Amino acid sequence: MHVVPATLLSAAVTILSILFVFYTGINVAQMRGKHKIQAPSVTGNPEFERAYRVQVNTLEQFVMFLPLLWLATTYFQSLGWLPAVFGLVWIVGRFMYLQGYMEAPEKRSTGFIITSLATAGLLVLSIIGIVQAWMAVTAA
Repeated sequence: MHVVPATLLSAAVTILSILFVFYTGINVAQMRGKHKIQAPSVTGNPEFERAYRVQVNTLEQFVMFLPLLWLATTYFQSLGWLPAVFGLVWIVGRFMYLQGYMEAPEKRSTGFIITSLATAGLLVLSIIGIVQAWMAVTAA
């Protein structure tokens, strides 16, 4: 049986997450056109404003997600595939957030919670991995 390296799994998740971020930008552009909202305006129609908020919130979350994905991938080696799984969960959570928020702002919570749990999982894996690596280096 051939095992896929953890870095390759996380690289694939990175590409998928970037494609999702790109998709949120396309969604905003489509809503701008649909509702005739000229840049740099970020208000004017509730559907456009929801698409814009999804994009901005996703970018805010992405700033934490991407470094944590790679820190966990690099340092947490006990279950090398686990960071990529958390990464996929993050993407699913973001998609659910987008769907919920576009339908009605009060329906965004489930996606946000899933995203937050995936980010927290990556943070925990990163801390564990870094502490283990630090202890190994100082013990040598």
